Amino acid sequence: MHGQDTEETAPSGTAAHVDVPVPSGVFRMGDAFGEGYPTDGEAPVHEVALDAFRIDATAVTNSMFAAFVEATGYRTEAEQYGSSAVFHLLSTATGDDVLGAAAGAPWWLNIRGADWAHPFGPTSDWTEIPEHPVVHVSWHDAQAYCRWAGRRLPTEAEWEYAARGGLTGKRYAWGDELTPDGEHRCNIWQGTFPTTNTRDDGYLGTAPVRSFPPNGYGLYEVAGNVWEWCNDWFLPKYYRTSPRENPKGPTIGAGRVMRGGSYLCHDSYCNRYRVSARTSNTPDSSSGNCGFRTIGLT
Repeated sequence: MHGQDTEETAPSGTAAHVDVPVPSGVFRMGDAFGEGYPTDGEAPVHEVALDAFRIDATAVTNSMFAAFVEATGYRTEAEQYGSSAVFHLLSTATGDDVLGAAAGAPWWLNIRGADWAHPFGPTSDWTEIPEHPVVHVSWHDAQAYCRWAGRRLPTEAEWEYAARGGLTGKRYAWGDELTPDGEHRCNIWQGTFPTTNTRDDGYLGTAPVRSFPPNGYGLYEVAGNVWEWCNDWFLPKYYRTSPRENPKGPTIGAGRVMRGGSYLCHDSYCNRYRVSARTSNTPDSSSGNCGFRTIGLT
């Protein structure tokens, strides 16, 4: 059964969130297939018990983030730095606005003027894709949004539990097959990365939220589309000693946890659209493939 979408009454001036209820329960967290990257720390599989919570049905969208910016005048870290990372096939920047490519990952271009409101470069505008997930937001930016909206980021355990949608030990949020009956269930890369995307799933970059079927709890796009920030610090060895009851993550780490994969994931180099997959980035980092969803405070 899918969770029932429930529109939350937003504080004055905030964008309304559509939450789905996730019941309390116990689940087995981690990679049961031995497919995770050893340095990511997806093992060992371990039992986790969580209290009930309510989580966004979708990632926070451009229109939702725009309401926050309009109400507060907030400037994201990408805006303060003056640039952000844009995938090379999506960039609309030219000339001196292309500041260079990332070392070891030349498909990422550092674009002057790229930010949440200009996702592909300074001549692009979020109003062209209002219901796409907001991107070019750092972990700090996501936290600022949460403070304004009276919400919070999910813990990593909450994120995985919600993303599993009530299924036990499955590879993906919908089962073990990537494309059951030939149907694409998520927005990831098809073709030869990073040069040719056949767009068999319909998208080169981000897709509008609710483009793919929801999982069993009613969450959309928990695989692919955009990475989603979690509250936790990232520490690969954490699963070895993490508490069973409502784990909050380690007290230290090299970065903050990101979950779910993105439109750039491909099994040739980044098989992280599996529901147990995890990675991290520094909390001030932003890029064109990372956003967030939030949890309602009760």
